[in-house]
Amino acid sequence: MLLTIPSISELPSVASAIIATSNHSRIFLFYGDMGTGKTTLIKSLCENLGVTEPVTSPTFSIVNEYIGASQKIYHFDFYRLKNQAEALDFGYEEYFYSDAWCFIEWPEKIPALLPEHYIKININVLNDDSRQIIIDKI
Repeated sequence: MLLTIPSISELPSVASAIIATSNHSRIFLFYGDMGTGKTTLIKSLCENLGVTEPVTSPTFSIVNEYIGASQKIYHFDFYRLKNQAEALDFGYEEYFYSDAWCFIEWPEKIPALLPEHYIKININVLNDDSRQIIIDKI
């Protein structure tokens, strides 16, 4: 699926479409340069899933846990990982295979640890406010 949005203010409607087409997939990998809107889209996804508390980037904590309307949500930011062993050390498997929603920023830092099936979301900047979002189910 290819989406082009003229403004990041349209991310809530994109989040609804992503959730609606997920077909029970719970693992989402977010690719894009710094500042493309990965965290902003994840905030919209969390709100769509019923999270009422503030959603923030887990840049320093690596993972944040939220409670949605019916299920746990884990938001990962692997940007600061030096190697894949650090993900092993905090027990990433317990999160990835818990059947909770998992939103993963910077998955390219842990390529050998990624699950077999996931939804890949690539965000590209077209200009200051517009974005191209490519969604693939793997």
